[in-house]
Amino acid sequence: MSIRIAVAQMDVPVGQPDITLARARDFAVQARDAGADLLLLPELWLHGYDLERAVEWATPLGAGGFAHMAAMAQEFGLYVAGSTMERRTDIAGDTGPAISNTAALYSPDGALLGAYRKIHLFRLMNEPRYLTAGKQAVLCPTPWGPVGLAICYDLRFPELFRAMALAGAVLFLVPAQWPVRRLDAWLLLARARAIENELFLAACNRVGNDDQVVFPGRSCIVDPWGNLLAEGDDQERLVVAEVNWREMHKARR
Repeated sequence: MSIRIAVAQMDVPVGQPDITLARARDFAVQARDAGADLLLLPELWLHGYDLERAVEWATPLGAGGFAHMAAMAQEFGLYVAGSTMERRTDIAGDTGPAISNTAALYSPDGALLGAYRKIHLFRLMNEPRYLTAGKQAVLCPTPWGPVGLAICYDLRFPELFRAMALAGAVLFLVPAQWPVRRLDAWLLLARARAIENELFLAACNRVGNDDQVVFPGRSCIVDPWGNLLAEGDDQERLVVAEVNWREMHKARR
């Protein structure tokens, strides 16, 4: 059994959701036309890395960016994943609503298969000031097996990925906004997480820039041996590869 994974390597300008939604929909059309089964969007794909306005942009699961992902999944017949800002309804923050950076996966009928709240918040970007960290790994049920979700900085923490692998994950999906000055670590860590767990990983990194931060793309789809099945450059493009589950079983013999 195999599936085709499409990674939407796109620019994500801050605070321009109409533009980013149109771009995401264009990539969904491309993914459908390429015969893809699954589309992965970047981290905070709808509003960008606009933490100071997190309370303004965040919505509960089922609204905002989450609703857009569900609608794209249903309209284009794809599994769709990506992260956006979630206004938590289960807990409150210290001085206002609790906001999490939450990745979600939707099925082609628009159903939510799972939502993961970013556990490892990046202090250099003041994420702990604005966001509430998640507390647990999440696996999403799919016809080909459990899919694990992680977000950007999580790549540096192998324990999260190992926990998902031990729970049966066959694929990791990692939306990100990873800067160019740490590009070498991006590729190394993505390949390492696939190799050490002997499964597939798809990582979507944005392109473009915010203020002085440049984002280099280089989105990738990695096999259980750490081989790059597909890799983007530093431009907007759809990165596509076919994943054959037999290769995972071979790696684990």
